[in-house]
Amino acid sequence: MSKLIIIEGLDGSGKSTQTALVENYFDESGVDYKKIKLPDYDSPSSTLVKMYLDGKFGRSADDVNAYAAGAFYAVDRFASYKLGWEKEYKKGTVILADRYATSNSIYQMEKLDRAEWDEYLEWSADFEYEKIGIPKPDLVIYLDMPIEISQRLMTGRYKGDEGKKDVHEANVEFLKKCRTSALYTAEKQGWEIISCAENGEPLPIEEIHNKIITVINRELEKC
Repeated sequence: MSKLIIIEGLDGSGKSTQTALVENYFDESGVDYKKIKLPDYDSPSSTLVKMYLDGKFGRSADDVNAYAAGAFYAVDRFASYKLGWEKEYKKGTVILADRYATSNSIYQMEKLDRAEWDEYLEWSADFEYEKIGIPKPDLVIYLDMPIEISQRLMTGRYKGDEGKKDVHEANVEFLKKCRTSALYTAEKQGWEIISCAENGEPLPIEEIHNKIITVINRELEKC
C-alpha cells in the first residue's frame, strides 16, 4: 500500500534535520522509500516560487495573495509528482516529503481573514488533490517550534547575516500568524503535532526524532 508522509514546520523548526534522520532510520530498517523536498528549486517548475520568495512581486509576503501564491507552489508540486515520484508511489514505495501542499495552510492561509480559513482549506485540498490530481497525504507531522527560538536558530544558520533570510523567514509577525494558522489546520485536518521546545529552549534533536518515529511507525503498521 502506498504511503505519503509529510514533515511540516515553519522555517527554523528543524525539518531538514529531522527528515534526514527519518531517512537514516528507514535505511537501517529496510523501508522501501523515496525522499522528496518541496519546492523543487532545481526544477524550472519552481521559477514563480523563487521569484515570489526573492521579493520580485514585492518584499512583503502579503504582496501576493493566498490563492496566487498557493497556485505557484501547486504547479511545482504537480511537476515534482509527474516527473519525480509518481511511479514509485503507485507501486507502493513510501514517499517521505519535506513540505507538501499542506504548506499552503501554513504560509498562505494566514493572509486571509479567519472567517475565510475553512473556505481556503477546502479550495486548496480540492485544487491540488482533486483538480490537479496529486496524492493526498496519509500522515502529516507538524514540528511546532516557537518563533522566537526558530528565529534564533536561523540567525545562527546564516551566521548572523539577517539579509540572507527570504520574505517569509525575515518577517517575524508573519511567521507568528503562520504558526497560528498551522495549529488551526492541524486540529481541523488531524495532523500530528510534535512539540520541539520546552522552557524557551529547543528539545534535543534525538528526542524529537524519537517522537517522530513513534508516529511514523504507527502509520506504517496500518499497511
